[in-house]
Formats: sequence, C-alpha cells, structure tokens
Amino acid sequence: MNYLKFTQYAYLIAGLIFAYDAFSKWQSGEENYILSAVFAVIGLFMFFFRRNYAKRFDERNKKQ
Repeated sequence: MNYLKFTQYAYLIAGLIFAYDAFSKWQSGEENYILSAVFAVIGLFMFFFRRNYAKRFDERNKKQ
C-alpha cells in the first residue's frame, strides 16, 4: 500500500506536464491544445482523487 502514496504524485507531474504542453501549444497557435488540456485536467483530478482515497485508507487503518 505504500506505493499508492507515490502514484498520486505521478498523476500530479503528468498533469503539470500536459498543462505546460497545452499552454505552449495555445501560445503558438496550434489548434490541438484542447487534448493536452483535457489530459491535464484528468491528471489533476486523479491526483486529488487518489489523495482523498489515501487519506481514507490511512484513517481506516488507524482505527483498526
């Protein structure tokens, strides 16, 4: 279960990379920046989703 604490940061890093990619494509005038922006939003959502569940698992393990 210890690896779950690290996977949430992988989603955060991927989301930030895709956000940078979307921003650079948008600045250069390319039209396909929306796909990178969608992946950035999904990566950031998954970071917060995984963090929430990691906290729930930690609280449940402390009660037992």
